[in-house]
Amino acid sequence: MSIAFQVLIGYNLVLPLLLLAIYSIRHKRRVTTTAAPVQADYAIIVTAYEWATAIPEVVNSLLALNYSNYLIYVVADKCDVSGLHFDDERVIILRPEQTLAGNVRSHFYAINHFKRAHERLTIIDSDNLAHPEYLNELNKRFDQGFEAVQGVREAKNLDTTYACLDAARDIYYHFYDGQLLFGAGSSATLAGSGMAFTTKLYVDCLGGRDVSGAGFDKVLQAAILSQNKRIAFSGEAIVYDEKTTHSEQLVKQRARWINTWFKYFKYGFTLLLQSVKNFSLNQFLFGLVLLRPPLFIFLILSVLCMAVNVLVSWTAVALWATGFGLFVLGFYLSLVNSETDKRIYASLVNIPKFIYFQILSLLKARKANQYSVATRSTQQPTTAK
Repeated sequence: MSIAFQVLIGYNLVLPLLLLAIYSIRHKRRVTTTAAPVQADYAIIVTAYEWATAIPEVVNSLLALNYSNYLIYVVADKCDVSGLHFDDERVIILRPEQTLAGNVRSHFYAINHFKRAHERLTIIDSDNLAHPEYLNELNKRFDQGFEAVQGVREAKNLDTTYACLDAARDIYYHFYDGQLLFGAGSSATLAGSGMAFTTKLYVDCLGGRDVSGAGFDKVLQAAILSQNKRIAFSGEAIVYDEKTTHSEQLVKQRARWINTWFKYFKYGFTLLLQSVKNFSLNQFLFGLVLLRPPLFIFLILSVLCMAVNVLVSWTAVALWATGFGLFVLGFYLSLVNSETDKRIYASLVNIPKFIYFQILSLLKARKANQYSVATRSTQQPTTAK
């Protein structure tokens, strides 16, 4: 097994601590904030496909925001909207005549039906709940001059082992691909919801592009980074997200996510080349992150590399063991720095089972876009904190 291949796989084990080191050096640099004279005007776009049951819950959480200058656009694609009735004039229900079957199509359907020219838009899933300070926290980053902001998707439910492990994964990515990557001078990766943009930036990046299937956020973040703009991270702009509760749901969801990585990881090479041309730390670090395989893939490949080296070099085995130790340390640091629920810690013993189901997801990845895998709650309505 070539040394080059092992280095390409092994660096992923230490990349989190590398980001932590860069973050520790740079994060004390403060970005000045320019006070906004008035509340910015937001369009809150809620997308739903085939399933509208949770829409009243998410809309009620949005109507409870500590903010006044916004309208809510619910794009109910292929949904029965007969039971959706809201007395508040800030809620606009949109039922496309033709099935859109795509996030970007739904977003632009809302944009094309804006009641006024909103300065900013934020995207919320139909199973999300918003923290009352969500828009105020987004404004803090916009007022620093950023045009794109990713918030935090905290767990709305921790009722099963799968939900807890799903939440642990999100904590890891929010910490390293959000807080630390942004703090190191690059950009937070987009998570699909709980994110906001100036309307102009969103339209400039995705206007005229028919992005089908999952992964529109991958296309969007690549378009933003190609302009060498930064996506800010806000750890206080919180939406509560429904976590996976069943193994079948987990397999289908992960299959779609794995499919999007194979489809779009090429953007990492593009950004690395651009980073050299532009001398851009933003593009360089983000390009490295885009090339990183899903966690379970590079962990399995790392185990295979270490096993092969048992027959070749015990020095290499020791290096791999050290890499695993550093990765585990990095994962632990992400949890302890995120006020992690004790149920999540208790679920970690089931990580091997979680990886097994993701291997099944890998086998289904080629046909992943045939699945409709909205995370549908089996719980009673939950109130945002």
